[in-house]
Amino acid sequence: MSTAVQSNSQLNSQHQAILANYKQNSEIEELDAAIGRLSRHLNTCNYQLMTLIREFDERCGWLKWGCTDAVAWLRWRCDLSANAARDKLRVAHALKKLPVISRAFESGGLSYSKVRSLTRIANQDNEQELVDIASKLSAANVESHCRQRVNTTKASTLEANKSHENRSLRLWRDDKTGLMNFSIELTLEEGALFEQAIEKAAVQLSSECASAPDKLRRKQDSWHALQADAAMLMVREYMQGAALAQTAKDVRNNKSSADLYQVVVHVDEAALVNGASDTADGSTSESELPIDTVRRLCCDGSIVPIIESAKGEPLNVGRKVRTITTAIRRALWSRDKGCAFPGCTHTRYVDAHHIKHWADGGETSVSNLILLCSQHHRLVHEGGYSIETGSTNTQGARFFKRPDGRVVPQNGYRVDDWMDENVDVGPCGAVDSEQVACSETHVSFGQTRVP
Repeated sequence: MSTAVQSNSQLNSQHQAILANYKQNSEIEELDAAIGRLSRHLNTCNYQLMTLIREFDERCGWLKWGCTDAVAWLRWRCDLSANAARDKLRVAHALKKLPVISRAFESGGLSYSKVRSLTRIANQDNEQELVDIASKLSAANVESHCRQRVNTTKASTLEANKSHENRSLRLWRDDKTGLMNFSIELTLEEGALFEQAIEKAAVQLSSECASAPDKLRRKQDSWHALQADAAMLMVREYMQGAALAQTAKDVRNNKSSADLYQVVVHVDEAALVNGASDTADGSTSESELPIDTVRRLCCDGSIVPIIESAKGEPLNVGRKVRTITTAIRRALWSRDKGCAFPGCTHTRYVDAHHIKHWADGGETSVSNLILLCSQHHRLVHEGGYSIETGSTNTQGARFFKRPDGRVVPQNGYRVDDWMDENVDVGPCGAVDSEQVACSETHVSFGQTRVP
């Protein structure tokens, strides 16, 4: 033990000498050399640390402090995570049987990251080969090389089975932010497949957003937001396919087609009828979700009234009532042929929207309904858009209004629709973006529908 302490004192003196020399250097090349020398010195210090940890564990020094094992002591004494402590203890004991790697580590030629990877597959027969390989590769490439060599052994099968057994999906609901967090752990091959599917769907959504004029589409979503949208797209794809398969099965068996899944939301009838108020002062109504979101969900869903007591105890549960019948839905598709928002060509994930909500006394009839895709349905309820019936146009004609009161053109936007008269146009037709007086909207437009 005394030899190790004396060696550490010498290393500390070398460390101070290197730092003193570093302070006197001013040229980049000299700084580069000083950093290199200090890095090799840190590698040597890490080797000394491994030898001390091994000796401490062999002498069961952790018993003096009431710890259960060396890992627990390292976590407490050296402020390490459980994984880092286990790794250091494993490497410390492995080096005892690997003299070639130990010498390279002690001289500073190998970093701790490389040694940690090498000790997983090294033995006295192949350690010289591994040291030669590690000297030519980066730490990341050494780790990849060692992992690939492990995959050729029987131990990899056990690890694969262990990984498969540890797959999991967890979720947390945060009512304060209105968001849900999902954490999913998959095996590497399943994770790669999931990643490819997410990226493919996200690229598709990104290209759709890019087709809108820059002055009219909403602020560009981040890649993370597009990935979240892509995940929901995959969910809807599955649910739609499963629903169609279930409906076909019910028709063959002469059974009624029940809902494949249900989302239950509790909301007071008063809040549903009155809609969103400016403030919560004096209001006794309650809703699990923002009231405009609930009204959107109720546009095209099933309603089950539940009468509760003042304590929240259910007193009576009514029968489920569908607000839109199959016959009405067929008529809507025959008329609208998909999302009716100007310029939108989506024919999937389309909801039937009550122009005058049924909670406000609107009828569930073809004249009071219109088909909207999920994105534009959200804009009408939560985005401030509105649908109005024209008085001078053809009877029954409807038009959409943006939150700023501007009418959305029936056949999509053109340059003249968003350019003011005082905008300067350059000699090549370029528009000065600073002179464009157009308020920001919150919608991504698809391809313009040809009339």
